[in-house]
Amino acid sequence: MVESTGRFETAHGPKYLTQLCKHFAHKIEVVHGERHGECRFSFGTAVMDADDEALTVRLAVSEADQLPQAKAVIADHLARFAFREEDRAIAWSS
Repeated sequence: MVESTGRFETAHGPKYLTQLCKHFAHKIEVVHGERHGECRFSFGTAVMDADDEALTVRLAVSEADQLPQAKAVIADHLARFAFREEDRAIAWSS
């Protein structure tokens, strides 16, 4: 299992978590509440937690070569939903 954690600094973490989970739920299995969500993609799992300071995403994929795709899916969708944010980039760490 290969994992990476991303943090998106924002005061609107719960809002973006909900938007992401509702969007992904149209195609994949998603479980979410107000401040926690889990999305089960074909390439792995994204576990999201939100508070009043950030949205944190923990990715877990089975193969290292799947990690760039997983990060791109989350980052691209988040950038679309957070278009009003000054900095729309999520900071990833291994």
